[in-house]
Amino acid sequence: MSEIADRYRNVALAFTERVREVPDERWDDPAPCEGWVARDVVRHLVEWFPMVLRDGSGLQVEAGPSIDDDPVAAWTVMSDGVQGLLDDPEVAAQQFSHPMAGDHRLDAFVDSFFTSDVLVHTWDLARATGLDEHLDPGEVSGMLGAMVPLDDMLRASGHYGPRVDVGDDADDQTKLLAFLGRRP
Repeated sequence: MSEIADRYRNVALAFTERVREVPDERWDDPAPCEGWVARDVVRHLVEWFPMVLRDGSGLQVEAGPSIDDDPVAAWTVMSDGVQGLLDDPEVAAQQFSHPMAGDHRLDAFVDSFFTSDVLVHTWDLARATGLDEHLDPGEVSGMLGAMVPLDDMLRASGHYGPRVDVGDDADDQTKLLAFLGRRP
């Protein structure tokens, strides 16, 4: 097992736990991402990553049921497929090349783009549905340290809202979420 595979496993497990804990009546509650409901947080992860993965590597992960019918199974099937790719050293080392994301080893692409997305959307789903919002402090600290130097590029991408001001004494999770435009 690689460190990247283990990181994804841990971050995805936290998201999976939140997905499984969402009460049926909360799937249509508003999420912190403007215009999204809780179900859309799962939809985003389940839809964007397989498409980019296929386009950049030719690899595919199994598709689960519709997010509208069963968001838990839709996420679980797709996430298990991603984990399977990372757990196979030959597949994980394959080249990934995408016009929007650049050239990477597959596992490095997953780590840089998808694992971090899953981490942040764990908070989004928890906030939308009243679940535990706590994120892994080590993952949060690492992501914050990696993203802050890329501030201008990230804002120019249009994928992040304006920074939210928080005090210097805020914890790393609050700083990360505020950096990404969330109001913790």
